[in-house]
Amino acid sequence: MEEEPSQLKRAAIDATAGALSGAVSRTVTSPLDVIKIRFQVQLEPTSSWALLRKDLSTPSKYTSMVQASKDIFREEGIRGFWRGNVPALLMVMPYTSIQFTVLHKLKTFASGSSKTENHMNLSPYLSYMSGAIAGSAATVGSYPFDLLRTILASQGEPKVYPNMRTAFVDIVQTRGFQGLYAGLSPTLVEIIPYAALQFGTYDTFKRWTMAWNQRQYSNPTAENISSFQLFLCGVSAGACAKLATHPLDVVKKRFQIEGLQRHPRYGARVEHRAYNNMLDAIKRILQREGWAGLYKGIVPSTVKAAPANAVTFVAYELTSDWLESLLT
Repeated sequence: MEEEPSQLKRAAIDATAGALSGAVSRTVTSPLDVIKIRFQVQLEPTSSWALLRKDLSTPSKYTSMVQASKDIFREEGIRGFWRGNVPALLMVMPYTSIQFTVLHKLKTFASGSSKTENHMNLSPYLSYMSGAIAGSAATVGSYPFDLLRTILASQGEPKVYPNMRTAFVDIVQTRGFQGLYAGLSPTLVEIIPYAALQFGTYDTFKRWTMAWNQRQYSNPTAENISSFQLFLCGVSAGACAKLATHPLDVVKKRFQIEGLQRHPRYGARVEHRAYNNMLDAIKRILQREGWAGLYKGIVPSTVKAAPANAVTFVAYELTSDWLESLLT
């Protein structure tokens, strides 16, 4: 019987594999993330159809994915699609590192084994609960970088903040250190169902895939799940999680950028203390922007989340298996 790695080795494997998978996924999907953020922080309508229905004195900066891509490329060059990627990497690497480490620890505690194949026998409900807890822990640990990423990605040209340091200093000076956690509450409200669905549905799709393989092949084992099948499970899980929680992500982004400077060409800015709390933010968005306001950026968000989720899971599983073979 293959020896299980020690707790320290297992934690090192999960942390390293999580960080690397997050970095790969984030870098590959950065252009879609930038477009998504531009839509989410734009107060004006984000579709040509909505513009026709309203008499607006201020035209919308972005109205479609294609138009937004062209504008960003023309005004900011190819590097514009990776704006805010450094703080994003500083955010996503500790986030996925903490997330996968906590997740594996919880499943190990529940199953009594650190081996991943033994975790597949756990109750599906435990996958949802473990995902929610792991996502919450990772969010708290990496949140200031998420805030800086959002600010840098949303500002456009000319830049208000030339780099992460100036953004950090301005936030601390104007809001205090608590400003680095602006929007944390709506983020946690969003991440709990998102992470629960992300990991819960991924494990559910893996179980279904294993059952399908059992019917198709003789003598199957867990290793019968191919990388392509893992990718499809990740795509499906990412799409389900994002579609269900996108309005909460829009609210989170509004809290993150409220009161911060932004060039007028990108439309009206979110004023300081524009929203009293999450419910007030949802109410005001519905009043001023309609239901469409809560789903701004849903297309690039889902198009980004599905493959990003898939790349993260596949990269994690492959890297984890490789590191485990080296260390055990």
